[in-house]
Amino acid sequence: MAKDLKNWNPEDDQQWASYGKKIATRNLWVSIPALLCGFAVWLYWSIITVQMLNLGFPFEKSELFTLAAIAGLSGATLRIPSTFFIRIAGGRNTIFLTTALLIIPAVGVGFALQSADTPLWQFQLWALLSGFGGGNFSSSMSNISYFYPKKVQGYSLGMNAGLGNFGVTTMQIVVPLVMTFALFGGDPMILETTSGTLIGKIPAGTETYIHNAGFVWLYLLVPLAVATWFGMNNIADEHVSPNVGNPLSAFSKIIFMLAIGLITAAFGLWLLLPAKIGGSGLELDKFIVLPIVIGMTVFLLKMIPGAIGKNLTRQYKIFKNKHTWVMTVIYTMTFGSFIGYAVGFGLSIKVIFGYQHVMVDGVMTHNLANPDGPSALMWAWMGPFIGALIRPIGGMIADKIGGAKVTQYVSIVMIASALGVAYYMQQAYVSATPQDFFVPFLLLFLVLFAATGIGNGSTFKTIATIFDKEQAGPVLGWTAAIAAYGAFLIPKILGEQIKATTPEYALYGFAIFYAVCLVLNWFYYMRPSAEFHNP
Repeated sequence: MAKDLKNWNPEDDQQWASYGKKIATRNLWVSIPALLCGFAVWLYWSIITVQMLNLGFPFEKSELFTLAAIAGLSGATLRIPSTFFIRIAGGRNTIFLTTALLIIPAVGVGFALQSADTPLWQFQLWALLSGFGGGNFSSSMSNISYFYPKKVQGYSLGMNAGLGNFGVTTMQIVVPLVMTFALFGGDPMILETTSGTLIGKIPAGTETYIHNAGFVWLYLLVPLAVATWFGMNNIADEHVSPNVGNPLSAFSKIIFMLAIGLITAAFGLWLLLPAKIGGSGLELDKFIVLPIVIGMTVFLLKMIPGAIGKNLTRQYKIFKNKHTWVMTVIYTMTFGSFIGYAVGFGLSIKVIFGYQHVMVDGVMTHNLANPDGPSALMWAWMGPFIGALIRPIGGMIADKIGGAKVTQYVSIVMIASALGVAYYMQQAYVSATPQDFFVPFLLLFLVLFAATGIGNGSTFKTIATIFDKEQAGPVLGWTAAIAAYGAFLIPKILGEQIKATTPEYALYGFAIFYAVCLVLNWFYYMRPSAEFHNP
């Protein structure tokens, strides 16, 4: 087990050169694959739901979109308590436990997918617990921020986030492949419609082992739990983790705080969902429910008595800083878009291009399978791959020319590409041959993914520059928590607009939001009289 660090100061050039860089690098390279698995388990619903549709699971398309949204809401909400774990429980303790917890939903999903008769509520439960993987991002980013000096924060955080986000691409490649053979035994299911993998289409009638989508992650999670425990460090200094305590005490604090997040997320889902699938039947608007969930989570965490409550009071000082809120909005533009599109991209391809949209008795129908449609499982990995790969590059460019300048250019590209995607969505969704519009749709979406990645790296640099060392970690965690609601909102909005036969409206709305972020970034960080100019 790696020892706790005392008097850690990466800004001390001598300490950094003699042993600091080596320790930081080791923690980073253990953190990355652990975060990768977190993203994979959190977002594998984007692939699982497509395959459930191909296998004829007895659920409506809207219900399958809801599973991804449940995981998105849960993962985003769990980022709120995860924001504050490092100071309360220590880095090694936190990353070890949160990585080990991923085994629970991975195993549960594996068993649930072994039968098409598994009730919807079980998939909803495992989608909720998959949120453990989403919550891990805030604690992971907060932890790594303490190990590196400000001069390379764009690079280090971009590497952790970017390569960690490869969990989305890894999942989108691995899951379809492992479904093709009996990796863990069990009975196969038979495809009712054509599926696909990275290497080609799989015809209807093929045996498919969908349960491998959950079980396969055990090959990584078990050794990674060991690696995080023996390869990472707690920083036991006043400005990082002053009262780590023994591991069992740290674990109990983490589990209790995660339980609060799960309860508030479940309450929000209850308010949102229709009665027929376990909700209250109120079906409140998502923009009403999210503030309720966020407010309840922050309030209940603050009400924890004793040392945890006092610790959170200190960390909650970030909410008095206006730049916390400005950067939360801007960061949502970048990471919120990336994670939301990563969740909704595959199912959008399936629903928009995998069906013919034809007039029957004067009514536009969208249920006739398109034999010439692209396979979602062949193409969905490309966007998250590009967005994750380019993220460290965005951080390195920001280290050289300034984070806000990079974010400004990114905002313009995101506005233009979102409008382009909207146009081709509209054309495809009223066409009997939607595949004719797939190539420009795909290319513009890839540009949009690339812009989110570059902008994500640049916002890391801005946050690290604006805030002092104690506040930068919690701010990174908080902004990541709010941005992660994109994994809930974007597939939810896309699903609603597809159901309304106007998918382009979703992208128009996102483009308007990007324009607001462009103005905010200019006003607070690019105009000559700004308090922080091009941080």
